[in-house]
Amino acid sequence: MTRKKKRKSSKSISNLSNTILSILKKDRNKTFNYKQIAAIIGTTDASSRNQIIKKLQQLKANKEIEEVDRGKFKALITTDYHTGILDLSGKGSGFIISDEFEDDVYIASNNINKALNGDEVEFYVYKRKKRGRMEGEITFIIRRDRSEYVGVIQIHEKKNFAFVVADSNKMYKDIFVPINKINKAEDGDKVLVRLEDWPEKADSPYGKVLKVLGKPGEHNTEIHSILAEYGLPYEFPYDVENFANEIDTSITPEEISKRRDMRDVLTFTIDPKDAKDFDDALSFQVLDNGNYEIGIHIADVSHYLQEGTVLDDEAYERATSVYLVDRVVPMLPEILSNGACSLRPHEEKYTFSAVFEMNDKTEIKNQWFGRTVTYSDARFAYEEAQSIIETKSAVIPEEVSLTGKSYEADSKIKEAVLKMDDLAKLMRSKRMSTGAISFDKVEVKFNLDETNNPVGVFFKTSKDANKLIEEFMLLANKKVAEFIGKQEPKKTFIYRVHDEPDDSKLAALQGIVAKFGYKLNFQDRKTVSQSLNNLLKEVNGKKEQNLVDTLAIRSMSKAEYTTNNIGHYGLAFDYYSHFTSPIRRYPDVMAHRLLQHYLDGGKSVNEEIFEERCKHSSNMEYLATKAERDSIKYMQIKFMQDHRDEAFVGVISGVTDWGIYVEIISNKCEGMVRIRDIKDDYYEFDETQYALVGRETKNIYQLGEQVVVKVKETDLAKKHLDFSLLGKPE
Repeated sequence: MTRKKKRKSSKSISNLSNTILSILKKDRNKTFNYKQIAAIIGTTDASSRNQIIKKLQQLKANKEIEEVDRGKFKALITTDYHTGILDLSGKGSGFIISDEFEDDVYIASNNINKALNGDEVEFYVYKRKKRGRMEGEITFIIRRDRSEYVGVIQIHEKKNFAFVVADSNKMYKDIFVPINKINKAEDGDKVLVRLEDWPEKADSPYGKVLKVLGKPGEHNTEIHSILAEYGLPYEFPYDVENFANEIDTSITPEEISKRRDMRDVLTFTIDPKDAKDFDDALSFQVLDNGNYEIGIHIADVSHYLQEGTVLDDEAYERATSVYLVDRVVPMLPEILSNGACSLRPHEEKYTFSAVFEMNDKTEIKNQWFGRTVTYSDARFAYEEAQSIIETKSAVIPEEVSLTGKSYEADSKIKEAVLKMDDLAKLMRSKRMSTGAISFDKVEVKFNLDETNNPVGVFFKTSKDANKLIEEFMLLANKKVAEFIGKQEPKKTFIYRVHDEPDDSKLAALQGIVAKFGYKLNFQDRKTVSQSLNNLLKEVNGKKEQNLVDTLAIRSMSKAEYTTNNIGHYGLAFDYYSHFTSPIRRYPDVMAHRLLQHYLDGGKSVNEEIFEERCKHSSNMEYLATKAERDSIKYMQIKFMQDHRDEAFVGVISGVTDWGIYVEIISNKCEGMVRIRDIKDDYYEFDETQYALVGRETKNIYQLGEQVVVKVKETDLAKKHLDFSLLGKPE
């Protein structure tokens, strides 16, 4: 008697309901049958197809989809459903930002339904407002914002699994990792984990460890964790490095013959003392008619960075260099960024230039754009150029020189620096009079020892030498954008735009600065700019300066890259692009390529393709900025670890219902005093006063007020700094 073969048990398709809904909702006007859905999912066996058929009938019975024709289904969408982006708080609840509503929609933690911070979601809004605000429930996740997280792994060997506790306070669930997917991680390691699935009945998402970053608290572990958190690389793939190293970087007579030769014109660079790449240089000469010819020469990165290569693909993906406290993560490999494309002194280099003939009134009489070859006669640090401007002398004192030795610069360079400083000041004055806003925010810098430990904090401010370079770079960026933007018929180009500030943000800024006795005038665009500039000037040097500077910047719209030119509000320019930093910004590379294409008589390029590239570049710039801020925060906490026993005077920089944020005046380190740790009274948050108010004593801790604090707790891994409140200064 023959035995019947035992049928293999079929494997169920995980998360099938959401998968089907996702397919149908992505193309809401199209119908799908079970075969089409199976093909999209990538299943071919009969068991899987039967599961899809059954699930389609279930969804139809639940009135989540409709059967338009026999066996053909489409999403059932009513006007009660909306879409938006989820912004989670650290407590698991959040708000949805949607273009369909003026106010954000509150989502309680029990209505999040497995959505994560930044996800694009579909949601339902309750008909009645709760607690005076709109509330809703997430019904569907349209698109995950991210799939990778940094966290600490906790291994349960006996139970054959692990959990990763994410560093981000906006990740409200630990990530379950099967023991065969921990990638040799050890208990307590900091790791990068990728979400792979979130089964319908599972409490936690499932993940896989991609990379072990090291032990929490170790310097390199934390720096690499910051980069990994935002999906930023910290090394180049082998094939990219190899490709870059094979590029011919020699200066050839054949290539020189195709360019404007400006090697005989006085040319120099002015950069930070510790700069390793120099992507811009200035040339200066007095013409026979008494006017000045000033060249802004930019490294010709596009000469080496050819489209369609692995090097160009990598540069595009990175889109920007990332400047962390202790290192630079470059967009281009070192052979280009610090070598062939760096305008180092006493070397010939290929450049892309904007050359202007200008009179004493800074009126542009002639302009020229194109590829050049230049020779840098000298390299100056900002401090050295500033010394020339302040002393009117070519003698560079020992204390500000690059070499640490006193020396005399060429008298021609001295005259060039002084004349260009005069012209830059006049250009800046004109710019400010037309409505530009002067954001000269103080930058926090650290003195690091040989092991990258912070041993001191100092503040970087912008002086005349910095502003000299800034004005001529702005001129080049503006004129290149104008040159393309004013052409008829219209040509696709990369613009750097900055929209007008949002009225509600300006009103909120007014409410806060009024506490310090300042006023803003919102009558029209020009009065807004003027009153913002007056505000920034008035707070200069005062205890509330950094707070007001920060709040004023936050009231502005974000600058971004786009092919749709709307002008630049902050600079008061109708046309503006980024042309001057192609070593560290991919949009500048695109601007160079497009400019040359149009100089050669080329037709307008595909706008959609370049708009997509602009969005990618803007997004990568945003992530790089967040990583840079996190590295500063990390270093501030590391610095404060060695100053636990000291009392510091700080300014209250934020007030919430869980405590006050305090920024120390002497080093700009910001930490939190938790409301539960203020023991002299029971304090409540008063939103109207931006203050914590004692219930019995009526004592007030208000935004902008000075307090004395001491370090209570530091957490390098989570980048938390907690203070104890000692009181108010006498």
